[in-house]
Amino acid sequence: MTREPILTARGLVKRYGRVVALDRADFDLYPGEILAVIGDNGAGKSTLIKAISGAVVPDEGEIRLEGKPVNFSSPMRAREAGIETVYQNLALSPALSIADNLFMGRELRSPGWMGKYLRKLDRKAMEKIAREKLSELGLMTIQNINQAVETLSGGQRQGVAVARAAAFGSKVVIMDEPTAALGVKESRKVLDLIRDVKARGLPIVLISHNMPHVFEVADRIHIHRLGRRACVIRPDEFSMSDAVAIMTGAMEPPQAAAA
Repeated sequence: MTREPILTARGLVKRYGRVVALDRADFDLYPGEILAVIGDNGAGKSTLIKAISGAVVPDEGEIRLEGKPVNFSSPMRAREAGIETVYQNLALSPALSIADNLFMGRELRSPGWMGKYLRKLDRKAMEKIAREKLSELGLMTIQNINQAVETLSGGQRQGVAVARAAAFGSKVVIMDEPTAALGVKESRKVLDLIRDVKARGLPIVLISHNMPHVFEVADRIHIHRLGRRACVIRPDEFSMSDAVAIMTGAMEPPQAAAA
């Protein structure tokens, strides 16, 4: 029995004036997998991910989520459909608390007229859920759920962003360079977090320049080149140097894995 992808894109085209960022690009993400997306600078991988996450509207092509066509006019629409993105800059508000950051844009109102008419926030409920979500991902090195995000280390901030995505991403989590600004120890924690999110059944799209990390955690690797998918390889069948060679055009994509 063949598995059906949870998220697909076919023939995506995006032009910026005379520059073609996406040139009939395809994409497939399967349930419960970690799919790494790699490509040289200017290959169009960022535009592909932006199209999937609603940050960019493609000029042509089709995106399907669970087999149904979707048209995301904004990241908010993608979030409503169950696609959460952890951006490279984390999109956190440093002065706000951990709980406030987790619920930013989807705050819980108090039950009854206080919440309905006075828009009073249900802080106890938000703090309880925030604590649960951090515990699920093994992030209880953070003692105080009300401490400001600016007081956290880089790895802890990344953890908060991942916890937010895992808490609300009901179908897909996209992670953009999650270890880019971190040291070795904190990078290790984030890779463990990625595995924890996968263990909870959520498929992950991982965009990364860090080849050792990609080959360590990815189930499949989507190689993007010249605005389209060159091929998809498995890390147990190809080496890092193979992946780089395909990415830069020094090696032809293997036919069996070609898009």
